[in-house]
Amino acid sequence: MEKPIQNKENQEEEINLRQLFEQYAFYWKWFILAIVLSVGIAVVYLRYAQKTYSTTAKILLRDERSAAAGELAGIAELTSTMGLGGGRSAFVPDQIEVLTSRRLMRKVVDQHHLNVTYLKKGNIRSSEVVESDMPFILQPQGNLDTTDMHFIVRLQDNKQLAVTNVQSGKKFICAFDRKVRIGTDEIIFKENNIDYKDWNAIYEIRVLPTNWAIDATLGIIGVSPSKEMQSYIVNFAMVSAQGKKAELILNSLIDIYNSDLTNDKLRTTRATSDFINKRLMLISKDLSGADEEVADFKSNNSMVDMQAEAGVFLQNASENDKKVLEYQTQLQLVDHMNDYLKGEAKGKLLPSNIGLQDASIGTAIEGYNKLVLERDDLLKSASDLNPTVIALNENIEENRTNIRRSLENYQQVTKLALNSIQRKSSEIKGRISSIPNQEQGFKKISRQQQIVESLYLLLLQKREESEVRAAATPDNLKIIDAAYTNGFPVSPKKGIILLGAVILGFLIPFVILYLKFLLDNKIHSRKDIEDIVKAPILGEIPSTEDTIIHQNDRSELAEGFRILRTNMNFMFGAEKKDASKVIFVTSTISGEGKSFVTTNLAQILSMSDKRVLLIGADIRSPKVLDYLGLSHLQHTNVGITQFLINPEMDVDNIIIKKPGNYDFDVVYSGYIAPNPAELLMNGHFDDVIKYAREQYDYILVDTAPVGLVTDTLLIAHNADLTLYVSRVNYLDKRLLQLPRELYVDGRLKNVASVVNDVDFARGYGYGYGYGYGYGDKGGNRKGLSKLWYYVQSKFKKN
Repeated sequence: MEKPIQNKENQEEEINLRQLFEQYAFYWKWFILAIVLSVGIAVVYLRYAQKTYSTTAKILLRDERSAAAGELAGIAELTSTMGLGGGRSAFVPDQIEVLTSRRLMRKVVDQHHLNVTYLKKGNIRSSEVVESDMPFILQPQGNLDTTDMHFIVRLQDNKQLAVTNVQSGKKFICAFDRKVRIGTDEIIFKENNIDYKDWNAIYEIRVLPTNWAIDATLGIIGVSPSKEMQSYIVNFAMVSAQGKKAELILNSLIDIYNSDLTNDKLRTTRATSDFINKRLMLISKDLSGADEEVADFKSNNSMVDMQAEAGVFLQNASENDKKVLEYQTQLQLVDHMNDYLKGEAKGKLLPSNIGLQDASIGTAIEGYNKLVLERDDLLKSASDLNPTVIALNENIEENRTNIRRSLENYQQVTKLALNSIQRKSSEIKGRISSIPNQEQGFKKISRQQQIVESLYLLLLQKREESEVRAAATPDNLKIIDAAYTNGFPVSPKKGIILLGAVILGFLIPFVILYLKFLLDNKIHSRKDIEDIVKAPILGEIPSTEDTIIHQNDRSELAEGFRILRTNMNFMFGAEKKDASKVIFVTSTISGEGKSFVTTNLAQILSMSDKRVLLIGADIRSPKVLDYLGLSHLQHTNVGITQFLINPEMDVDNIIIKKPGNYDFDVVYSGYIAPNPAELLMNGHFDDVIKYAREQYDYILVDTAPVGLVTDTLLIAHNADLTLYVSRVNYLDKRLLQLPRELYVDGRLKNVASVVNDVDFARGYGYGYGYGYGYGDKGGNRKGLSKLWYYVQSKFKKN
């Protein structure tokens, strides 16, 4: 039992989907037009839109600290890989901050004059041109941080330039290599020696303040680390309309960053070498004096070997002497550094790594040198009165004071240690007092010689290390991929835009139609009537410009009424097979075509050799004679109104026998009475029907709309069949509740619906078209057979 129900539901769902598709498919020209226009606009946009391209580069940074970390760096990397904590060191993010700093970008902007932009004007849009491809170059003079200019320049055959100042509107002619004053600024046009032929070109040149150019360039450059946590790879990305310019900017930024790091290292190395060289000159003199003193002492005193019993004491004394030597060496280094700080080192780089054993002093010196380097770099583009320079000088002086304090603290600690070890030495010396005075004197002189010599050798070693470091400075980075521009534009994306245009072209009419259908309350198909009224539908009358069917008519209108004539026979019982039949035709409101249906149904019934009487019972708005083209007869004949007023009149007197070329008789409404309802209630209309049943096979009664007046309901008992006409695209769906109530309540007898004014090309409902065998275009035979099968199955079930 469930399977047929399910099949029925599937069939209804299929019909609903097909109806929905056909409903929109009727407007296929709208969709085609909208898609063509949308795609056309997209093609024009793609033709003239500014294309942008992606330029990328990749470098590998070298961190000297990671090389010095040794096994600890490997352990940290292993820990991060195992997910036990840790992550990317701060080195890569710090260097990315340096790469995206305004200081480096200023160097790039100044190097390639990025504050000057050249645009070649076209018919629709302008395209950017790099400076190297321009036939001339604009060089603004003066303060570039405040220069803001805008020019339109046209080349002339005599190698002069016609210039228009956009900001002031002034025009002037200028030659190459000559200064031109613009307000308080000056500019020079330099000829670029390239092979150039387009002398009619017009260029738009924009000169921006340097800071604006820096901000604009930084805004389109992306610098990001690799996704690997321990990786030192840095990726560069830039989206620009001019790929050649983007490659130039990225490559220059990488080169300037590398040069900047190299220069910082070289400056520190030079400062250390200069300090060591000056110290060596002074210490070499002290070493020469110590050597001469040792030689003189040995020549003046006869030196002999130490006694064996004093060997142990001398060994202990020697170890203490080494410690004394180490502390005295540190004190001398502190003295040298203090002398350097008090003298020429003010505001200059300090030597680093000269042998001081206090790590905090080395860290303080590194911080001091970084501040000096930053201040010196800033002084290239700013004066001593710059607030940033003043702040850096204050920081430098503060760090210098801290270094001096650290040296003083270290000196005091070293002196305390030296005093302690010297006291121990005195004790040992007391125990070896038996050693000859000559030997003790020699030891004293030799010790002084060793101190000077060790300091000299240490400085020589540091100088050699510094020179080797300066001569063999490794690269600070490795270029994995130089800047490269992909030839496929990033935007606009042709495929996406065309697809979006097609989708938009489809959606626009779809949305419009959806809103139209959503706000439309009119009935559009037989399904609307079937769902609400539930009454059987006997036929669908196609839209037509004709008002009446002609003899031997083979049009769709005639076929529609022939189907209606056939289907009516299913509505009559067996007892009515040979008896006369009274058919009432009504509607909900006026204008739905009930008179049109009545007259044409009378015509089609008369063609089958049936005796037919057409009664115009709509005595409020008579239209029967108008549809038949017999309006003149209402002046020479009496109608139903006169009979209802005077029932003594013979019924045959109001019948117009086969008027015109028609084969059926007509009783027209007569003149419009002031009290039509009362006339229909007097019962004399039943006499007309009774007489007609005796004389005719079919009596067609054109009645008043039941939704407006009660006339039809007063005479409804006379009907054997009530055809309820509903006009598509005209009747409000909400008014279908009225025929539903009349059908359910039985107030109208044997109700069946007729759908009028159906446009089968619109795709509403179950429209199939007519005219099989009369010049139909293809599938109408299949459609007619489907309709016939549907009607037969519908009424066989009933």
